[in-house]
Amino acid sequence: MKLEYFITKRLVTTKNHKSSISTPIIKIAITAIAMGIVMMLVSVATGLGLKYKIRDKISAFSGHVVITSYDNNATDITLKPLDADLSKYEAFNSVKDIKKIQSYASKAGIIRTESAFEGVVYKGVDSLYDLTEVEKYLTVGRLPKTQAAMSNEVLLSEYIANRLHLEVGDKITTYFMKEWGNKVPNVRQFEVVGIFNSGLQQFDENIVIGDIKHVQRLNRWKSNQVGGFEVIVKDFDKIEEIGAQIYLDLPSSVDSRTIVEKYNNVFGWIDMFDFNIMVIIIIMIVVASINMIVALLVLILERTQMIGILKALGANNWTVRKIFLYNACYLILKGLFYGNLIGLGLLYLQKFTGLVKLDASAYYVREAPVLIRLSDVLLLNIGVVIIALLVLLIPSYLITKISPVKAIRYD
Repeated sequence: MKLEYFITKRLVTTKNHKSSISTPIIKIAITAIAMGIVMMLVSVATGLGLKYKIRDKISAFSGHVVITSYDNNATDITLKPLDADLSKYEAFNSVKDIKKIQSYASKAGIIRTESAFEGVVYKGVDSLYDLTEVEKYLTVGRLPKTQAAMSNEVLLSEYIANRLHLEVGDKITTYFMKEWGNKVPNVRQFEVVGIFNSGLQQFDENIVIGDIKHVQRLNRWKSNQVGGFEVIVKDFDKIEEIGAQIYLDLPSSVDSRTIVEKYNNVFGWIDMFDFNIMVIIIIMIVVASINMIVALLVLILERTQMIGILKALGANNWTVRKIFLYNACYLILKGLFYGNLIGLGLLYLQKFTGLVKLDASAYYVREAPVLIRLSDVLLLNIGVVIIALLVLLIPSYLITKISPVKAIRYD
């Protein structure tokens, strides 16, 4: 083992090696490893970051599982009420991994100003509804208060505010159509106390958040009636399983949908990130492996005489192969060191400064989000080392074909 280490060190540090023909090829191999790990780190961190960021945005405005009456016909408008007493629903007691259950009610309306009007969906929430996640997307103002008394405070999207030229503190007139009696609309006056920008067109174009009591009064519901429930699960990766359990345990008149089902176009798009990340990782590993194979072959050809001498002194083929594999491992680790240094440096720079901007209309975010996890970094580095060394076993087989007598004469 000491002899192998000594020879490996000589392969790396000798002056003749530095001036040999293999020097530029080895540098290219190290550069390929470094650039490969940079590309892999960036693709994984940005791909997962974008995926989780979009997922969290949708969850903030819609929960994880949405429960409403079947009579709503899969719309965002809650036409028929549900009993707000959670104890009456077996699903909430039998299904595990439920973190939180929030009630809400929604109603279609029209905001009209002196110069324009805009169709909206008024989403009413109560004092127990957690708006903490929504607060992250506030651009100005604060969250509306929903207390015991009916509140006229509302939260608008930046999109609606810009189209209607509204600011925090403005009063808005909203018209809600009646579902019975004469068709004269109900009119409500609200005060804009906050403006948000989620970057998601589905929410920014129509959502107005306010007090649920307005919807209850407009629909002539009782105080213990709500439009539906939003269920927050503990582990999003189990959302489909939990959603199926909730659906089976609900009464036949009540429907439930996960946000993956409700916004399948968005989730179908972000699921493609996993495939894209895998393709990039495979390409980078292939490129780096090819460069390392070439570098190892050149190194073996340059050290043919040394291989012959070692065999003549009694070293077996595997001992000699290990010497070159140790040297290759050193080069791989050197490339990984510089690659991680550059890759993680760029990712942390983006995380804390947000230098790289994105088109929010296409990517749902204004800045490229990054998710840096130690487990991902370790798996990528370990994977590269293992795969590269396994691939290098093939060219190292050339050593077994070298004859000691011919190798010593080789020049």
